[in-house]
Amino acid sequence: MKKIIKSTLLLAVILLGSCASQQSLQEYYIDNQENPNFISLDIPASILKMEVAELTDGQQAAVNSLKKFNLLAFKKTDKNSSDFKIEKARVKEILKNDDFVELMKINSRYGKGVVKYLGDENAIDEVIIYGASEEQGFALVRVLGKDMNPAHIVQLMQAIQKSDYNGEGLGEIGKFLKG
Repeated sequence: MKKIIKSTLLLAVILLGSCASQQSLQEYYIDNQENPNFISLDIPASILKMEVAELTDGQQAAVNSLKKFNLLAFKKTDKNSSDFKIEKARVKEILKNDDFVELMKINSRYGKGVVKYLGDENAIDEVIIYGASEEQGFALVRVLGKDMNPAHIVQLMQAIQKSDYNGEGLGEIGKFLKG
């Protein structure tokens, strides 16, 4: 009888342990929206003011595939540097998930980062841009859309350069992203 109880308990522990899943990026955003170390914004794609820019057909298709941007930034200070290390590690762990496909790595004078996506390469529903600086903090940008593809990312960057958008409406996160 004791063996049966022990076996049952062991099986229950194993099952519960295997059911524990990794936090999703969306859950991470939601969990940290009210955290004072973070700046959080949901921005409609219309804020980019693309309707006045002269866009190629490819650029217009890229813009039309966008829905919105979710921005979450951790502003590092002297007081929260230990929290910064913890949160940065949490984000990196989430982004290790096999569901994320890496498009490119970023290594600039501002910091290091990565661009990844979720979905099929011909119909991307979410692009994730992550960048971190040991001095400034880190930022996560979720680009949400419908049927985006990797070529759209390049087209979108070109379209933003053509637009009159100068960061209006970003508030605190605009200041953070400028350094």
